[in-house]
Amino acid sequence: MGIVVTGVGLVSALGVGVEQNLASIRQGVSGIKSKPEYLRTTNEVPVGELSMSNEELHQRLSISPGEHLSRTALLAILAVREALEDAQVDLTRRVGLISSTSVAGMDLTEHFFEDFIEDESAGRLRDVRMHDCAATTQAIMRYCGIKGYSTTISTACSSGANAVIMGAKLLKHGIVDCVVVGGSDALSAFTLNGFKSLMILDQSPCRPFDATRAGLNLGEGAGYLVMQREEEAMKWYCRLAGSANRNDAYHQTASSVEGDGAYLAMAEALASAGLSPEDVDYINVHGTGTMNNDAAESAAMLRLFADAVPAFSSTKAFTGHTLAAAGGVEAVLSVMALHRGILYPNMNFREPIEPYGLVPVVEFTQGRDLRCVVSNSFGFGGNCSSLVFTR
Repeated sequence: MGIVVTGVGLVSALGVGVEQNLASIRQGVSGIKSKPEYLRTTNEVPVGELSMSNEELHQRLSISPGEHLSRTALLAILAVREALEDAQVDLTRRVGLISSTSVAGMDLTEHFFEDFIEDESAGRLRDVRMHDCAATTQAIMRYCGIKGYSTTISTACSSGANAVIMGAKLLKHGIVDCVVVGGSDALSAFTLNGFKSLMILDQSPCRPFDATRAGLNLGEGAGYLVMQREEEAMKWYCRLAGSANRNDAYHQTASSVEGDGAYLAMAEALASAGLSPEDVDYINVHGTGTMNNDAAESAAMLRLFADAVPAFSSTKAFTGHTLAAAGGVEAVLSVMALHRGILYPNMNFREPIEPYGLVPVVEFTQGRDLRCVVSNSFGFGGNCSSLVFTR
C-alpha cells in the first residue's frame, strides 16, 4: 500500500503560503529579523518571526479576537487550511489530524504570569486555557472542520516528522481515509530564555554547516501535509516511501559525536523504502547551526554515504529553527523540492567544518531531476527522525 502527499500548507517567517515561502527562498530573502517585533521579551536576538500580529492573524482567518487563540494555533490553522484546500479534501470522510507542538499556548501563558506573580488574584484565565499542547490540535479541528481521529505529538524538534510517521501508520491500518500531519510553534520568551541558558543562540544570523557557526536562531511557523492511500488519491505530489525514528540515547540535549541517532534514522528510513544511499538525490538536513548538531549530522552523513554524500542544505537560515514545527515545515519544503526539482541554498555558508569537509548547496537551483529526497529532523533527548519522499 503506497502513501502519497496530496496537499501542502506552510507558514513561516518568510510569509504565509507555500508559494510565498518558495518565492522568498528563490530571491535569497531570509525571514530572520535582528530582534523580535511582536514577541514581548527583553532578549534582543535574531529570530525568524512572521510579520503579523495575533490580531492580524485572527482577522486573516476570520476568527473573532474574542476567541483569544494562541499564536501557535493561529499559525497552524493557516497552514492546515491551505493544505486541505490544496488537496481538495472531502471533510465528510474519515479525516484525521496528527499535530505536533513544543511551545503550544506558552505565548499566552506568559502574559498571565506577568500579573499573577505580582498578585495571586490577578491574571486573565483566558490566557492559560490554551496552554496544553492538545489545545492547539483541538483548535485546528474546530476551525478547519476535521472530525476524525486526532492526537498530539511533542518530541522536541523531531515532532513534525514523527507526526508524518504516525499519520502514515493510520492510513496503512485503515483507521482514517485521509490524514493531516505536521506541526506548529510560535516564538515565546520561555523558549528564548531556555535556549539562551543552553548558550546556543547565535547573536548574528545563523550559519548552518559553516566552520564559524555559533548557534541557532529560533523561529516560528507551521507546516502540514495531507496524505492519502495512493489507490484512493486523484492527484499527488509524491510518495512517502519510507521513514524511521531512532534515538542515540546519548544526552538530554546534545547529539552523540558519531551521530548515532541521525545515522540510524537515515539508514533505516531508506531501508524501509527499499532504497540504498546511492538513490538519494538531495537531503534537507536538520542543520541548526549549533556546534554539536552540525558536526554530528556531518559525521552521520559520512558514515552512511562515505565519499558520495548527495546534495544537501539546511533551510533554517531562512526560517529560523521552528522547533516542533521544523519537521512539518521542512517536510513541505522537501516535497516541493522533489515535485519541482529544487535544491535550496544553505544561506550564510562560507567555509566547511573540519575534519568533515562537507560543502552544502549554496545557490537556488530549479529544474533538477530529483527522484528521492530525505528530510531530517533531530531533536533533544536524542530523538531523531528521517522521512524519505520519492516520485
